[in-house]
Amino acid sequence: MRAGLVSRLAAPMFLLLAGALPMSAQAGMFDDDEARNRIEQLRVEMTDLGKRADTVSRNQIDFANQLEAIKGDIAKLRGQIEVLTYELEAAQKRQKDFYVDLDNRLRKLEQPPAEAKVEAPKVDPAQETRDYEAALAGLKASKFREAGASFLAFIKTYPNSSLAASAHYWGGYAHAQARDHAAAAELFGKFAASWSTDDRAPGALESRVASLEAGKDFKAAKATLEQLAERYPNSEAGKRAKLRLKKK
Repeated sequence: MRAGLVSRLAAPMFLLLAGALPMSAQAGMFDDDEARNRIEQLRVEMTDLGKRADTVSRNQIDFANQLEAIKGDIAKLRGQIEVLTYELEAAQKRQKDFYVDLDNRLRKLEQPPAEAKVEAPKVDPAQETRDYEAALAGLKASKFREAGASFLAFIKTYPNSSLAASAHYWGGYAHAQARDHAAAAELFGKFAASWSTDDRAPGALESRVASLEAGKDFKAAKATLEQLAERYPNSEAGKRAKLRLKKK
């Protein structure tokens, strides 16, 4: 009795379960397709994102390259600017120098021409020696006036001669012997002033004192004595000058 009841109850439940199974399977199949579609969609989106990322990356590389190229162009332009600036400054300097030179040239043209310098005649060494020896020969022959005049002519003709010192000294001596005391004093004074280190300088000053005293110029004679004693105190002429000054 119970077994038959169970059998009768189980049969309908089995039928219900059998009818429900296809619906569950259909639901499962629907969920799988949706998931596959979603996955495919995500894959497409991921691919698009990858492409966009690649595009951005390439754009960044291009931008970096363009930036470097621009920097290079800027550096070139700076170099060109520096060169042009230097050339401009050089051109301005050349222009300034040109105008300065032109101004100097114009100033020279405006100035009156300078007088042409007369060149001194060239000296004949042989003739120079002959003239000096002729004056010295007159002195040795006691022709004092002629010798004095010859020495003066020699000094005038050969002012830069190496014999000028001796011409002054012996010229003074010749004039002193000819009793031309003023000329003698002048020549002895020039000799002592121009050749102060010459061994004959103290004697020339002493001879100048004698010529000044002979010409009655005692004031100048005393001044020359003082000069002689001060400049050449250890020379014989200097010592005599000091003794004379003590007596006065």
